[in-house]
Amino acid sequence: MTMTYVGIDVSKDRLDVHVSPAGEAWTVGRDAEGLETLVARLGASAPLCIGLEATGGYETVVAAALGAAGLPVAVINPAQIRHFARAMGKRAKTDPIDAAVIARFVEATRPPPRALADTETRALADLVARRRQIIAMMVSERQRLRRATLLPLRKSIERLLAALQKELSDLERTIDEAVRGSPLWRDQEALLTSIPGVGPTTARTLLAELPELGQLGRRQISALAGVAPWTRQSGQWRGKAMIGGGRPTVRSALFMAALVASRYNPVLQALYQRLVASGKPKKVALIALARRLLTFANAILRSKSPWLAA
Repeated sequence: MTMTYVGIDVSKDRLDVHVSPAGEAWTVGRDAEGLETLVARLGASAPLCIGLEATGGYETVVAAALGAAGLPVAVINPAQIRHFARAMGKRAKTDPIDAAVIARFVEATRPPPRALADTETRALADLVARRRQIIAMMVSERQRLRRATLLPLRKSIERLLAALQKELSDLERTIDEAVRGSPLWRDQEALLTSIPGVGPTTARTLLAELPELGQLGRRQISALAGVAPWTRQSGQWRGKAMIGGGRPTVRSALFMAALVASRYNPVLQALYQRLVASGKPKKVALIALARRLLTFANAILRSKSPWLAA
């Protein structure tokens, strides 16, 4: 049997599909009828992996439909696809070409299909993302308030800030009710917040946006969050190790938790001081703490045992 790999370029209204190595290509609508056709045709060919590019949420319903049918789905970082296309010398960009590039990428890299987050976890992720957006708007309005000199302008900004603060309070209450209403989330939040430096906001960000936590090894989970360093060297030259990729929102939450842990977590405080004393820049030391925090959180959820300082 020929091994089949599928790439799907997802847009708002349609799906461009490419099957490799056969080169077969077709288009369906991103609606109920189109998804039924997609599942039926791909189910008949039994692909080893179906790759979708993350496209701001449009891919979610497609991945859910394929996953519900028992088909292996991998949602891929768009940056990886762009780099792969450049390596192939593909300068032209159309939806059918993008689908073919995704199929070739899946065939070449064999990304492991991952189970989708359940409906409740996706809903929590949406709530956490909305909280982050409101905070960003509040930061922007406060910056405008500092620069404003006209009284009517200041009053307008202050009214908007008051409305955003009310929205933030209501949203945080909704998030709290969602977490408290789920026995699993409630228990997991208690486990995560037992780590000095991890507060409710960080814990809920991890639960919502890193549902693989507790199910993967430490190296895999670090790479998924984007806190695993990658080396740069060529011959005798050795560049500085850097982090990148992964999930930026998770990485940001871990970095803020590392700032707190560097002062209030005895184990990580000692590690931070050793790294700085050895000449490491403070930001590099904090990234190391963020990675160690993630390792602790992963182990704690896997073992279902709270933090115990050595």
